[in-house]
Amino acid sequence: MSKGPYIAAGVVAAGAALAVFVILPAEIGYDPTGVGAALGLTEIAEPTNLELERGMARMEQQEVLTLSDTALPASDGITDVWEYELLPFESVEFKYTMPEGQPMTFHWQGTGTLAYDMHAHPFDGGEEVTESYGVDEAQEIHGRYTPAFSGIHGWFWENRSMDNVTLRLEASGPMSAATVYTASGEIDRPLEGAAEGPEGSVAGHTMQSGETD
Repeated sequence: MSKGPYIAAGVVAAGAALAVFVILPAEIGYDPTGVGAALGLTEIAEPTNLELERGMARMEQQEVLTLSDTALPASDGITDVWEYELLPFESVEFKYTMPEGQPMTFHWQGTGTLAYDMHAHPFDGGEEVTESYGVDEAQEIHGRYTPAFSGIHGWFWENRSMDNVTLRLEASGPMSAATVYTASGEIDRPLEGAAEGPEGSVAGHTMQSGETD
């Protein structure tokens, strides 16, 4: 009697087991047996975002970010407007230097949907203690942001479409400086009328990668 059918059945069974135990947990995070989690494979599909975990923990303790469906009253300080055109799959990061505890009101809008990460780096601790307060996709967001510490605060945006997307940011508050980070490097952007702000830097900071989720 030929062993061919048994071998074929065994190959199919092994393939199915591989899919259930390895491929599905790693690719889409589906782990019906729990083996994927035990092996750390679900982390591949859904990597842990330590920055977001820190930000969410912060927001449980104090008011940092409040979002709104409509425009909010301007915050005390200067008013700034910035526009940038993102080519398909291009990213940009924009940061304001701001002091702890003084709120900024903002509104950003794209001509298309953008992936974004709103986050901050403190002068004391730098990138090792970065906090993210929102990682998602949107076309428009209104909000008020109150820094939990002095440092650089702002957004990473990425255009994941095949069309150019023009981004417009409007902000008011105690911003003292602005920096734009692109794939080509960083650009200091003077803010007219800005008062002297906190001194410090985040050593070695460059634009983050495009993995915002």
